[in-house]
Amino acid sequence: MRRRTPLGHDGDGPSSLEPLDPLPAPPPSSSGLPRAYRLTGLRPSSAPPPPEEDLLRTLADVLLAAAHADGEICARERRTVARLLTELAGGEKLPRWLDEHLAKFDPDTFDLLAATEQLRKLPPLQRRHVAELVRAVCDANNAFDLEEELFLVALVLALALAPEDVADLVVHAAAGIDGRGKRLLDVLFAGTAVAFGWPLGLAIAAAIRLTSPGPVLFKQRRYGRDGEEILVWKFRTMRVTEVEDDVRQASRQDTRVTRLGALLRRTSLDELPQFINVLRGEMSVVGPRPHAVAHNQQYRTQILEYMLRHKVKPGITGWAQVNGWRGETDTLEKMIQRVAHDIEYIRRYSLLFDAKIIFLTVFGRATRHNAF
Repeated sequence: MRRRTPLGHDGDGPSSLEPLDPLPAPPPSSSGLPRAYRLTGLRPSSAPPPPEEDLLRTLADVLLAAAHADGEICARERRTVARLLTELAGGEKLPRWLDEHLAKFDPDTFDLLAATEQLRKLPPLQRRHVAELVRAVCDANNAFDLEEELFLVALVLALALAPEDVADLVVHAAAGIDGRGKRLLDVLFAGTAVAFGWPLGLAIAAAIRLTSPGPVLFKQRRYGRDGEEILVWKFRTMRVTEVEDDVRQASRQDTRVTRLGALLRRTSLDELPQFINVLRGEMSVVGPRPHAVAHNQQYRTQILEYMLRHKVKPGITGWAQVNGWRGETDTLEKMIQRVAHDIEYIRRYSLLFDAKIIFLTVFGRATRHNAF
């Protein structure tokens, strides 16, 4: 799909990410399943390494190790590895000796530094091609796995490739996004919010208890940094609490939302308990919004870069929210825009950027768009 503005721009005004073109139907994969959408198009700027036997053996090990980075090698990944090596070998069928080498691969004895020693001697364009091959294997199962992404990052470093040479292959988080400065801002801001906001919190809790039956707080399993599950706290705004595996997003005029809940959602006061999540170190004030586990399972196979949101802590507010991509994602395009803004934030992070997002959360109009 086509983007008009690259992620990671340095503009000072509102995000320069323009609405995407109408989504084309993705081409069917070899397995008959639809391919996931990719936010960043790959640029053809490499040359394949020579089909020498030693190189092909080494590449076979690297590709299988990438496929095994998440703990298992699925059938689609094996087929992708075989296809890529067949193309490199220049034949219509994988050479028998190479097929036997693939069958003997042992992930427990694989050493990335030793495997890439020979590959580091290749010209830059051929080293770039190795990274492209690994990216293709990681994409084979229609999802970004964080373990595979970490393997690719390690490979890029081992191959001595510059970040700008592989910006379309790897999302590099900005320096300091997990640093002390951001944590200090989180603790100071969240601590201040709790210290001065507890009377309001008590009033909201009492109002919820008086106006509808059920618990005051709504706790839901969501994914945090590195894909670890956390319990996110909110003030309850609905009459029902849904089963984890069947979570339906709130929509306009949703009958499940109470009258008080509608007010809390419009003003984002239902998010106040999440400052406790921030103080516990599970969330940040600013970051990609955490989604329900069920939604993660749905979208991780529809948008390739979706799981990259979990390279950092989730936030109470984020770059996507202050640009209007909040609320119900009833179309794939809306979720694509949200993920695109989240990845832009990960690439652009700075303390000043966080301060800007907090300011726009409080005073900006776009933050209240789709708040229901």
